[in-house]
Amino acid sequence: MCWRSCGRSTAGRRVEPFVDEVGGGPLRCCLRRIRAGERVALVGYAPLRRWAAETGAHPGAYDEVGPVFIHCESCTGPDLPGWPEQIRGARRVLRAYSAEGRISGGCLLAGNTELAERTASDLLMDPAVALVHVRAVEFGCFLFEVRRR
Repeated sequence: MCWRSCGRSTAGRRVEPFVDEVGGGPLRCCLRRIRAGERVALVGYAPLRRWAAETGAHPGAYDEVGPVFIHCESCTGPDLPGWPEQIRGARRVLRAYSAEGRISGGCLLAGNTELAERTASDLLMDPAVALVHVRAVEFGCFLFEVRRR
């Protein structure tokens, strides 16, 4: 993630590390919750840009920048593949994107997380859907994406 090496977020703002004394926020880099006392940063991130760069898609107006928490130093990433246990939550927004980088569907889930997992899988059954973004409802933070294997 380039902000660690260049000191600037996707939005072009300076990365300002801090020690989170309370913890609990979702870390985008390793898909777990912040532990009290960890050094992190809240940065602007455009999740479709990375995917678009990999695939040649052009997200156009869907190229939004939103807040994510990251470790300030490089981390090892998620501990396990699959749905990240530590950032499960009851309220999630799932957005499906086409291979052209356009929103092609989505849903708001106010129920249990297992429903979110099934819903993400159901959205990916549509051959027009290339990936699904999972976001927190309250703050709109991008949490992670789900792709076909």
